[in-house]
Amino acid sequence: MRQNPSFTLASEEGVKRLIREHPWATIVSMTDAAGLVASHYPVLLDERAEGIALLTHVGRPDEQVHELGRHEVLVVVQGPHGYISPGWYDANPAVPTWNFITAHLHGTPELLEPDENLRVLDALVDHFEQRMPEPRGMRSTPENAAYAERIAAGTVGLRIPITRFVAKNKMSQNRPAETVDRIIAELEGDGPYASPALAAEMRRTHEALRAARA
Repeated sequence: MRQNPSFTLASEEGVKRLIREHPWATIVSMTDAAGLVASHYPVLLDERAEGIALLTHVGRPDEQVHELGRHEVLVVVQGPHGYISPGWYDANPAVPTWNFITAHLHGTPELLEPDENLRVLDALVDHFEQRMPEPRGMRSTPENAAYAERIAAGTVGLRIPITRFVAKNKMSQNRPAETVDRIIAELEGDGPYASPALAAEMRRTHEALRAARA
């Protein structure tokens, strides 16, 4: 991913926030047998780890297709993104762009033992179920627990310690404040490219910039 100093996201905490809030990831491997392979899975942060480490699982036989544990993988996590019209700028000549926040994370997966895989699956389900009015844990009843233990055999748990990352937060940091305000207003509106989530991310970015300059 090409970097631009104006849009670089170098903060480890910023990347962790992105993962926590947008845990649907793309895992990419360059394999000996099949060349490039990509799969999509939810991920969690290992909150006990130093630095960044991801916990996830794959369905069999993806661990063989990706040749997991044999080489480094690329994990792509992406937050809100959207089209930015030049009509939202001013009367000067301009071209459209795309605002986004994303991170490319590199690491070699560690394959987990079955009991640890079950704990990761349990944590993944609890993480997403906690927002439900009546959360349903993977092992909340004896029947659920028995079923979960049976289907867990069809998955492989992973821990991916991240050794390096490249992240980008492109939120119109190169535009004057009045233009930024206009873009946010359009994103919060009801037009064809409205995106409240992207507007909120832009607000967060520019509030942090203003605080850093104060």
